[in-house]
Amino acid sequence: MTRPLTIALIHNLKPLTPGDHLPPDYYSECDSPKTVEAIASALRSAGHTVLPVEADRNLPCWLEGHPVDLAFNIAEGFHGEAREARVPALLELLEIPYTGSGVLTLALALDKGKSKQLFRCAGIPTPNFQLFGRPEDPTDPRLHFPLIVKPNREGSAKGIWADSVVQNPEELKVQISKVFQRYSQEVLAEEYIEGTELTVGILGNEVLPILEIDFSECGSSGEFFYSWRMKEFQGNRQMHLTPRFWCPARLDPPVGRSVQAVALRAARSLGFRDMARVDIRLSSEGIPFVLEVNPLPGLDPEESNLPLMAKAAGISYPALIQKLVSLSTERRVAPSSIPLSHATDPSVQGPRRRALPDSRRKDSVSPGDPAVAALHGSRRRTQARNEDPKEEDLGR
Repeated sequence: MTRPLTIALIHNLKPLTPGDHLPPDYYSECDSPKTVEAIASALRSAGHTVLPVEADRNLPCWLEGHPVDLAFNIAEGFHGEAREARVPALLELLEIPYTGSGVLTLALALDKGKSKQLFRCAGIPTPNFQLFGRPEDPTDPRLHFPLIVKPNREGSAKGIWADSVVQNPEELKVQISKVFQRYSQEVLAEEYIEGTELTVGILGNEVLPILEIDFSECGSSGEFFYSWRMKEFQGNRQMHLTPRFWCPARLDPPVGRSVQAVALRAARSLGFRDMARVDIRLSSEGIPFVLEVNPLPGLDPEESNLPLMAKAAGISYPALIQKLVSLSTERRVAPSSIPLSHATDPSVQGPRRRALPDSRRKDSVSPGDPAVAALHGSRRRTQARNEDPKEEDLGR
């Protein structure tokens, strides 16, 4: 049982009336007053003192004037390449413990391209992709349509619409230009995996029951994936945005265990702490392709996926929130470096390097290899393996 603490609940609140000059999805990642109050209520029920505070430019002064034992961080941030990491960076500067993942993890996870490169290094299946730094960048000919186009550094399905899945180079260029114009950042195009949409929650070292999102009843909407409209207007029958949720997912046990194992590896490859949600597309061949890891998942008690998966595991909402506090207060941080006095000590051995597989060997290529277009036949795989990989290669 955690002793009573004074906790700063740091958040970004979604305004009731967003400005007309902003895109309709601008505040999609922010939390509702209902979510903030639900978290505060769960913390108070455990005896903690809760101080809700907005994560704006006044936050540093507020923290200096309000001593707290812990920060419960759900802030998304608004500006910068690593906006989700700004509050944790400030908290580390002020030496205030906080819940959830650290600065580096939040920065890497927000950048989809960087995340996918790390998945590749760890041998984790992820769809082939290309980052476009400009609308006029040439398309890598090894990408196979259909593709799905999205902003590289956004969450909550921002910038993903019904026409984000493109079938040919002409549609691709139109969609890339559209995303550039609205979000002013690199654009990610990745091979669209036909299959089952899954998301996997992780709480500490526990992998929660898999959640399956079934879009079979959303045919008239033209959206068979988690688009912004699907998330924002979920359950709207007039718009045909009525996905069904199955938790546990309708998977054979061996497949489910494989999905959970891949999800845990993906989250660990980014160094997550306390909680994460991993989005996966399970292909018709049974390959769990990791789309992204969200180390700052939504905590709405009724609509967010992580609390739904926790409930399926028998964890109530107050218990979920209190578990996050316990994980953060019990955390033991390893030293960031070896003391100088140990630098030449022969008994202190550095990490052993794992040899990379020989790309010329037939059995060395796994799904998600950056030079492999998965699911497109052994002939293409052989051709891709024989190419001399360059820095600008697909998925680099």
